[in-house]
Amino acid sequence: MLNIAAVLCIATIYVRYKQVHALNPEESRIIKLNKAGLVLGLLSCLGLSIVANFQKTTFFAVHVCGAVLTFGIGSLYMFVQTILSYQMQPKIHGKQVFWIRLLLVIWCGVMLTCSSLLYSGSFGADIVQKLHWNPEDKGYVLHMITTAAEWSMSLSFFGFFLTYIRDFQKISLRVEATLHGLTLYDTAPCPINNERTRLLSRDV
Repeated sequence: MLNIAAVLCIATIYVRYKQVHALNPEESRIIKLNKAGLVLGLLSCLGLSIVANFQKTTFFAVHVCGAVLTFGIGSLYMFVQTILSYQMQPKIHGKQVFWIRLLLVIWCGVMLTCSSLLYSGSFGADIVQKLHWNPEDKGYVLHMITTAAEWSMSLSFFGFFLTYIRDFQKISLRVEATLHGLTLYDTAPCPINNERTRLLSRDV
């Protein structure tokens, strides 16, 4: 499920990148932020796939690295996209969506801080791999807080992607196949009927 979610997130992040690029082809600052957002988003998706494929109890170090990529880099991606939303006001972007994204980023930052407390080492090195908890265990309250924080961050990520709905309603994507040969075995130029080309262009 997480691997499928990672692929869907990659598609969403790429569509967002292309949309911002099309809206601001000459703004150098926005172009740089947009490219940074693409890289951060892809790294976050890589982390999500790592978390999915390396269990916490078996490959703890790898699992934690994936979690850092997912939540840490993912939070940076959300922050960059929020800055882009601010930079594109008021001509291209509305203020309401910006404030919603900003609140989600702030909330995610607070939850990320809460989640990192368990890994600080104050309650022992093996506590992070503990699977069964009792209310009388040391660090039980913090464990419950960090668990709620991690789920809250996950929901914040989904909520952030949901803010793209109205933006994506303003864009259409299509795939165009161009023949470079008459068969799949040679590279001879493919003759194209001019009348057919005009009709295709008119349909598009």
